[in-house]
Amino acid sequence: MASLILTVVGPDRPGLVCALAEAVDAAGGSWQESRMARLAGQFAGIVLVEAPEGLTEDLRALQNQGLRITVQAGVTTPATVTAPRLALEVVGNDRPGIVRDISQVLANHRVNIEELTTGVASGSFSGEALFKVTALVRAPNDAAVDLVRTGLEALGNELMVDIQVIGQG
Repeated sequence: MASLILTVVGPDRPGLVCALAEAVDAAGGSWQESRMARLAGQFAGIVLVEAPEGLTEDLRALQNQGLRITVQAGVTTPATVTAPRLALEVVGNDRPGIVRDISQVLANHRVNIEELTTGVASGSFSGEALFKVTALVRAPNDAAVDLVRTGLEALGNELMVDIQVIGQG
């Protein structure tokens, strides 16, 4: 068995996750973790499975149904025990470049993004478009936490920043 990362993209329709899960099961694999979403009418997902190398052959039938599937071998890396893990939430007026600006602050302080979710919603009072970023990140040390907070808040007065330390390791 090997750790395999599957990326799946194709026209959204009912039953796609079921078909993918059946292919993993038929190959004797085990579904470990996934992130999936419907974006602009397309289904997009990333899935970690433990499966024999033969899974690639079993996925061909799904590719014939219009899905683009890539398979990448997973690499197990030891967790950094001392690195603070943070839950980050940034909300502000939507504008071009906001993801670039936020990710630049994180990169400048050597903060690694482990999970990132973004979206646009209408503000409850103003009706203006608000951009929301939620992320799980890993800072290299405790000092970086304050630097990230200061850096994000410096992006503009319209951004609300909430950073919570959720653990070490």
